[in-house]
Amino acid sequence: MQLQGGYHLNSHKPDDPYLIPLKLTWDANTVETVSVQFPEPRKEKYEFSEKPLSVFTGDFAIVSTVKPKSAGFTVLTGKLRYQACNHNSCLPPKTIDIKIPADFR
Repeated sequence: MQLQGGYHLNSHKPDDPYLIPLKLTWDANTVETVSVQFPEPRKEKYEFSEKPLSVFTGDFAIVSTVKPKSAGFTVLTGKLRYQACNHNSCLPPKTIDIKIPADFR
């Protein structure tokens, strides 16, 4: 992931239940999700929050292990849900499609 300067995403385990967590899911018809690993989030204080928030900033990697339902070439399809915020406000939550070609032999 590469975030534009000045923006952050809530981590996959935000401290407050009203915050939108970062979430990656894969299509269960194609693969079984074994794991989704996020980096260690940062604690950052912003003007709009009384306490520091658990966030991701800058460039970071999400590592996922999947088990294919069948061998051969496929396109992994998934969804990435997130909410980008800057120091003053948050954009509406988004869910984007992820497509990655893969060859399981």
